[in-house]
Amino acid sequence: MKHFTTEEWIDFVSQVTSRKQHDAMKKHLGTGCNRCMETVALWQKLHNSAAVEASYQPPAAQVRIAKAAFAASDVAVQRRQRSSLAEVIFDSFLQPMLAGARSGGLGTRQMLYRADPYQIDVQIESKPEGNRLMVTGQLLDVSSPGVVGRDVRITLSNHRGNVIHTVTNQFGEFRGEIENTGDLEISFPGQGEKSIEISLRNALGKLHESKA
Repeated sequence: MKHFTTEEWIDFVSQVTSRKQHDAMKKHLGTGCNRCMETVALWQKLHNSAAVEASYQPPAAQVRIAKAAFAASDVAVQRRQRSSLAEVIFDSFLQPMLAGARSGGLGTRQMLYRADPYQIDVQIESKPEGNRLMVTGQLLDVSSPGVVGRDVRITLSNHRGNVIHTVTNQFGEFRGEIENTGDLEISFPGQGEKSIEISLRNALGKLHESKA
């Protein structure tokens, strides 16, 4: 008994054989050849699965979620490209504790950053009432000694949807109160089109970072 090859059965299932070949293979299956019937069944199953996969359409809601995730990622990349680095010059939480002290934070943190053209002095305090932070700071224009960064728009964010906007006064000072979620970001315009960002994770803890 002549058996057909796997390649021939694949063509048979895909319906790309000649009419004469197709009839011969169909006649062969009619003889009850288990070996060839099993081969055809396997490739028919794969062929059907591929056809279903090609016509599959994911739920519209899932497509929107996926697109939103990619869009957010792209926005984050573009945002980093438009931001400049704030260099940490001083952080009170990095200083050695006094002998006999039980903790170094005491609910207040002092930091000094440098990001052209500014030197940024920042103080973070925990509010006694509620889970909130009081953020105060001052911008000094180091490119022009004695000049402060006045009328600079400052944005505070806790990365949980709470965003506070304020503007520096004639002394370059700003002040804002925001819910304490552990994360805190301070951003403001820098040179050109770039913004300056200071990001603190666990703002009144011992972990911090500054990023572009």
